[in-house]
Amino acid sequence: METRELEYFIAVAEELHFGRAAACLAIAQPALSKAIRRLESRLGVKLLERSSRHVCLTPSGEALPHHGRHALNAVSAAAEKARRAGDQQAHLRLVIKPGGDANLLSGILAAYAGRPDARQVDILFGGATDRADYLRDGRADVALLYAPFDDMTGLDHETLTVEGRVAVLPPDHRLASRPEITLADLAQETPPRWKGVRWTGAPEARPGPEVTDAVEALQMIRLGRAVAILPRSLAQPIHPDLVHRPVIDAPNSELVLAWSQDDCRSMVTSFVAAAVDASRAT
Repeated sequence: METRELEYFIAVAEELHFGRAAACLAIAQPALSKAIRRLESRLGVKLLERSSRHVCLTPSGEALPHHGRHALNAVSAAAEKARRAGDQQAHLRLVIKPGGDANLLSGILAAYAGRPDARQVDILFGGATDRADYLRDGRADVALLYAPFDDMTGLDHETLTVEGRVAVLPPDHRLASRPEITLADLAQETPPRWKGVRWTGAPEARPGPEVTDAVEALQMIRLGRAVAILPRSLAQPIHPDLVHRPVIDAPNSELVLAWSQDDCRSMVTSFVAAAVDASRAT
């Protein structure tokens, strides 16, 4: 496959309309149609069912976009890393979620700054669900992620800390008076729906309002619109209008430092080593 053809197909798969996809790509619609037919010929499968009024994905077409995006990100990241490898003054770029460092970041940066090969570290702020993509497409070199919530496909990681999870509730909630609760206690509650994350709850469950980060989630909880289960550090500091209760049977959350599996640059390995040392010292 050619990356250009793959990019064209993903645009059509997202728009399900050749005219709109061609406009997004700034190419003529006949050229787009020809490229899609050429891609289908290369693969030996039909990717789209199309008529004069309707475009839909075949089963093969539904399988391609997810892996195709990863492939395009990998190509982009490879080019970016090649450029940066020759730049001896390049900064190291760390992407985090605001407040998502479990109070470890200052110690990590101090430990790294004390190493003889330390570079300047640029801090980037990502959303609740997109920080792993920063690594895959080369926008960042390392990332603080939460396992098992973030997608670790194509990434290596080191665990920095393991923490329990808490339910965040309005103070007048029926469970607020309990010292601890279970997942079964929360089975009928309405969880927030994280933007960019496909809903995977039970079909009969009703997802709550869409939120982009923990701050928005906490606001929805204050309004009585949702109840969330969060890693303990993301629920700190305790908001005066909310209560936190440990969920004793919820799987633990891991704060990890992640990087691309194929990234062996010395500045990345040095930062990882410093972060692991700093986290063990706390």
